[in-house]
Amino acid sequence: MKLSKLKRGVVLPPTSLVLVSMGSIQLSTAIAKSSFDAVGPMAMLFLRMSLAAVMLFILWRPRPTEEIRAHYRLIILFGLALAAMNACFYYSLVYIPLGVAVTLEFVGPLGVALFNSRRRMDLLWVLLASVGIILLSPFEGSALDPVGVALALLAGGFWAAYILLTARTGRVFQGSEGLTLGLATASVILLPWGLGSAGWALIQPNILFVGFWVALFSAVTYSLELEALKRLPVNIFGVLMSLEPAIATLLGFIILGEVLALREMTAVLLVTIAAIGASRFNKHHC
Repeated sequence: MKLSKLKRGVVLPPTSLVLVSMGSIQLSTAIAKSSFDAVGPMAMLFLRMSLAAVMLFILWRPRPTEEIRAHYRLIILFGLALAAMNACFYYSLVYIPLGVAVTLEFVGPLGVALFNSRRRMDLLWVLLASVGIILLSPFEGSALDPVGVALALLAGGFWAAYILLTARTGRVFQGSEGLTLGLATASVILLPWGLGSAGWALIQPNILFVGFWVALFSAVTYSLELEALKRLPVNIFGVLMSLEPAIATLLGFIILGEVLALREMTAVLLVTIAAIGASRFNKHHC
C-alpha cells in the first residue's frame, strides 16, 4: 500500500497519533524484554533496529543523494547516538522495571527542554524532577539495582544527544530519510554485539517472530510521531510525550507483571508532572 493512500486514510487527530505511538514503543519494549532470557538484550535490540530499518527503507525508499554524501558524518553521529541510547536502555531493563527505566531515561528530553529556559517557574519542574530521581536512586533504602539506574540515566544522556541530532538531521533530509539512514547505521554498529551475544539463536523462528513484532511496533512509532509533528505544536507534543513513563509503568505491569512500590510510583508521578510542566509552559520551543 502506498504511503499517500495511508495518509489519506488517517482520520485520527495528531494527539491520538502521539498516544498510539507511545503505547506502540512501550509495547515493543515490553515484548522485547520478555525475550531477554532467550537471546539477551543486545541480540533483541539488533533484531529490532535492523528489521525496523528494513521496514522504513521499504516504506520511504530513500535514494542516494548529494545530501547523504555531504552529511555522512552527521548520519554516523546520529546512528551512534541511536545505538548507544537504546543499548544502555535495554541493558538497564535487565536490572530495573520498565516504568522506572523510562522515568530515569526521561531526564534526557527534560534536560533539553529546560536547558535554554529562563523562566523562574521552570525551577519548580527541576525541583520536582530532582526529587523523583532521588527517590529512584539506589540509596536510602531503595531496592533498585544501582547498575540499572546508572544505565538508564546514561541512556537519558544519549537521548538528549539523539534529540539534538534529530533536529539537525531533520533540517538536512526530507521526510524520514534521516531517521531511516540513522537506523541503518545503528544496525551496522550493533551487528557485532547482536550476533556475538546470540549467534545462530537469532534465526530461530520464534525469535524472528518476536523480533518482527518488536520492529514493527517501533517502525509504527517512528512513522506516527513524524506524522503527528507535522500537525501538532512542539510544546503540545512534549506534553503528550511526558505521559510515557506512566504508559511504560502500566504496560510493565500488564505484560511483565512488574509492580512498583509506592516510592517508585511517586517518583514516576513527579517526573511526569515535571515533564508536562516544562513542555506546557516553555514557549521557547513552540
